[in-house]
Amino acid sequence: MARAPRPTGSALAKLPVAVDAMGGDRAPGEIVAGARQASQAGIAVLLVGRPGGMGATGGLPELAASEVIGMDDDPAQGVRRKKDSSLVRAAEAVRDGAAMAMVSAGNTGATMASALLRMGRLPGVLRPAIATPIPNPGTGRPPTVLLDSGANAECSADMLVQFARMGAAFSRKRYGVELPTVALLSIGEEKSKGTPLEKETHSRLAAGEGGGGLRFVGNVEGRDFFRGQADVIVTDGFTGNVALKTMEGSMRFLIGSLTELLGRPGLAQAAEAVIPALLPLAQELEPEATGGAMLLGVDGVCVISHGSSSAVAIVNAITVAHDLAVGGLVEAVAEAIAESVVVGTTEAALESDPPEKPTPQG
Repeated sequence: MARAPRPTGSALAKLPVAVDAMGGDRAPGEIVAGARQASQAGIAVLLVGRPGGMGATGGLPELAASEVIGMDDDPAQGVRRKKDSSLVRAAEAVRDGAAMAMVSAGNTGATMASALLRMGRLPGVLRPAIATPIPNPGTGRPPTVLLDSGANAECSADMLVQFARMGAAFSRKRYGVELPTVALLSIGEEKSKGTPLEKETHSRLAAGEGGGGLRFVGNVEGRDFFRGQADVIVTDGFTGNVALKTMEGSMRFLIGSLTELLGRPGLAQAAEAVIPALLPLAQELEPEATGGAMLLGVDGVCVISHGSSSAVAIVNAITVAHDLAVGGLVEAVAEAIAESVVVGTTEAALESDPPEKPTPQG
């Protein structure tokens, strides 16, 4: 069945953001609370979930869905078998023009699969990628966009070149960076470092295959996160996911250690002096402030929030989803990919890549 034309302009702006009320460790309570706060701030919201099972919805519009894809469910099988799940219905609402975007804090792989199988890929996209904002505290720079951070465990150079283009389009739309700088994550700054995948990708991006919408600045290493070395960092989904979770674990350890240290007897005076100075840094590093990760390359806006998202995180996710949908993110990504389809990618490669088999990680 052919998809109806995407609503645009004022028609798109009137649509709600579809929120998976049943997804996440703290669903439905925190999810619905965040949706209500976003609605009170002026963003139209459509709650998707079990009728009567979403708690105090405050009269928000609802889309009934009798099933839930759990955090432990197999992503692809869950989407195929639970066709009346809240995740699937949220993606269908975007596909059918009933919502401008979707937000979920549920199973990451199932969120990706729902968006991919129901919305479909943009023309020419080899694989969608998850783009995650990484803060750059103290630099005055907007967050760095890391992709892929978990959608594709194995990648080709064709895919990484596309990720560079999609990430640059996202950086422009989300953070207003006119000409985003793009770096390749590797084990050394020299172009000779890395696996054959990194070496080939480096050569192609250095040769200009990234197009005119970005500026390639070479390799960066894992130690370069949080330093604002580039607006976009490109890697495969396995490496990106490991890097992301390493950063998350390190931050938790650091914050926990400092909290324990400053709470020791005899250090009250030091805590009073240090904690106010640390608060701005903690606020910059707070993942709930980013609004979640974005699935780029699908024919619709899909924001993937952390599984433990609170109401605050959901408000931010809904706000980001709304702003990017109205701001034309999908169109910007489509234009970036359309420019690159003929570069280093054959039609046979596009046709042979099955859209129904995502390989989500984490």
